[in-house]
Amino acid sequence: MKKVIEIVAYNNAWPKLFLRAAAGLRTIPANLLLSIHHIGSTSVPGLAAKDVIDIQITVPSFRAEIEDHLTELGYARLPNINSDHRPPGRQNLSDAELCKWFFQRTDPNVNLHVRKQGTFNQRYPLLCRDFLRANSDAAKAYELIKINLAARFPNDLEAYYDIKDPVFDLLMAGAELWAAQTGWQLPPSD
Repeated sequence: MKKVIEIVAYNNAWPKLFLRAAAGLRTIPANLLLSIHHIGSTSVPGLAAKDVIDIQITVPSFRAEIEDHLTELGYARLPNINSDHRPPGRQNLSDAELCKWFFQRTDPNVNLHVRKQGTFNQRYPLLCRDFLRANSDAAKAYELIKINLAARFPNDLEAYYDIKDPVFDLLMAGAELWAAQTGWQLPPSD
């Protein structure tokens, strides 16, 4: 049986693969696309990850033209993925704060997250990414969790994410403290 989830050692090619994918995304008109960021584990130098580049594009609103441009660039939308998970204790978040579009493509393998500017879920992956980049102890602990999860649930994406998502929520608590101490702000496009 083929492994669905495999964590591999950090690959120095990941930043270049992001830049390659981002170059295509930059052809989308600026009024539709506000920023492009390399997110997820492949964006943290030295961190083991699934061999998939995660990219977040920030948009002013969800418009059909955005999907049209992404389709032309070879991205396929997965309409069943239209929201991020709701972190525990965040029942007050509206559904709009978690809404996203999700696309995939190959060459390179990309998961593309389209999120609206100013929402909780637009800020969340950027803060966590920057926190992990600045805190190697947290990054290595997170890496070990992912390696162990993939070993125990290689063919069960649901089980993998049912555990990984709350772990990331724990990281977010530390990331929020770090952001307050350092004055962290949303970064411009990568």
